[in-house]
Amino acid sequence: MSTDRGRHSHILYDSISMTGWKRQEKRGREQIRGCHDRAVLLYEYVGKRIVDLQHTEVPDAYRGRGIAKHLAKAALDFVVEEDLKAHLTCWYIQKYVKENPLPQYLERLQP
Repeated sequence: MSTDRGRHSHILYDSISMTGWKRQEKRGREQIRGCHDRAVLLYEYVGKRIVDLQHTEVPDAYRGRGIAKHLAKAALDFVVEEDLKAHLTCWYIQKYVKENPLPQYLERLQP
């Protein structure tokens, strides 16, 4: 039985431009094109349909602008769109879900 365990991916986010969002399916990441400064969300498939949302990071120069919130929303929307389950290792995404307890997010959470 094969699983996706150990397959790491990132959601990349151009931290200056808020336009041009593009999902790159083959590479398993999402990004906004524009500048070289990037915010990143690290995730890993830990089962066939389970993803662990592990870590968000925003460059110091761009913190406090809501960029991590966009990463969290994009990651959770991806989980919903792909009908996955999510384990939330990242403290920021845990906080985001508490502040945005949408049913479509809550029903996909794994302990």
